[in-house]
This record gives sequence, C-alpha cells and structure tokens, in this order.
Amino acid sequence: MQWLDIPLSTWLGCALILALGAFLQRITGFGLAVVGAPVLLMLEPRLVPVLLVLFGLTVSLMMVRHYWREVRFEHIGLALLGRLPGNALGIWLLLAAPMVVLEKLIAAIVLFAVLVTLCRFRLAVNRLTLFGAGILSGIFGTIAAIGGPPIALLLHAMPPDSVRGNLAAYFTLTSLLTLVTLALAGMVQLWHFQVALTLLPAVLAGSALADAIAHRVNKRWMQRLSVTLCTFAALMLLL
Repeated sequence: MQWLDIPLSTWLGCALILALGAFLQRITGFGLAVVGAPVLLMLEPRLVPVLLVLFGLTVSLMMVRHYWREVRFEHIGLALLGRLPGNALGIWLLLAAPMVVLEKLIAAIVLFAVLVTLCRFRLAVNRLTLFGAGILSGIFGTIAAIGGPPIALLLHAMPPDSVRGNLAAYFTLTSLLTLVTLALAGMVQLWHFQVALTLLPAVLAGSALADAIAHRVNKRWMQRLSVTLCTFAALMLLL
C-alpha cells in the first residue's frame, strides 16, 4: 500500500473535513473524530481509525499543555484499566467484522456521542462505572477513535477546566495505548504517518482559526452544527 495512490480529490476532502473537525473541537469540545470518522470512512476507509487516533493524540497533547494542573489520576485511573480489555475487544472487531458491519458500528458510536452531548445523563461515578466506561471507551476508541463519550458522560458534572484537563490526559494516554494495540495487530503502516504529515497543516489551521475567532462565535450554534453534521454523516452510513 502506497500513500500516493490516494486521489487528490479524496485528499482534499479529507483535509477539509479534518480542518472543520479541528475547528469544531476547539470551539465546542468535540468534533474531530465524531465528525471525521463517518466522513473519512466514506472518503477513504483505510484512514480509519489510525489517522484519527494520530490527530486525536495531537489535539490532546495541545490541550493537556493548558490544563495539566487540573489532572487528577484518581478520576481516570480505573477507566484507564478498563481501556485494556476494551482495546482488545475493539481490535477483535476490526479484524473479524466485515466492513459493512464496521460501518454500522461506527454510525452507532457517532449517534451515541450525539446522544451524550444532547442529553447529559447524570450517572454515579464509582469504580464500577469508571471501569465500564473505560471498556466502552476502548471499544469505541479502537474502532473509530471516538473514545470520549463514555468518559465524558461520567465526568461532565465536574468544573469545565477539570473536565478538559482530565479528558485531555486520558485521551493522550489512551491514544498512545490504542496506537500500540493497532501496531501489534499489524494495522499501523508507515504510509499512515506520511498521510498524517500531509494533512497536519489542515488540522492546525482549523484549530488556529478557532482560537482566533472563538470569542466571536456563538458556541451553542456551533454545537448544534456539530451535532447536525455528526447525525447526518452517521445516518448516511446506516443507509
């Protein structure tokens, strides 16, 4: 597999959706993987999930640099432990399930993320729920690089900066774990990094634009746009 066999039109489409995803993530807190996964799956399935994991790690590192003082590993330790069997189950699904089944699974994961964003259910935070959220996060994160919603569902009652810091730390560690897991399964190739380097400017540009105009943007409207895009993309996969 050579990365140069990706058509220019496909590459441009990937760059556009990643820039939009990075922009939405910096404004609303989510968007890169939730918007990107279903669209990239339609444009170029070979890029999912490795490319999104790489960019998820990039964005998480940028965020943890700002919020590292808020990180408390007692909040995410058990979730990290649960991530191990979750990653194993995710790899099994990636290797065993046909593409049509994976498309439906990714669509369902995206719709779950939308539901979490809209409804904000309040669940008890304890050892069992943290471990269970870690397992779901591992499955979702390995299949589609969307490991955040199960953890965010438990932590959203915390102060906003604390949520951002702990989620950023969690995503940094779990993205590294997922990359290792995918590599051990033979699913990470050199060309993934080559493609990622060519698309990195689009992600950085989307993030920088969000930083520049964040104070002028209505976050509620941007969140509605994110949810609409995610839902539409997921429904397209289900059809």
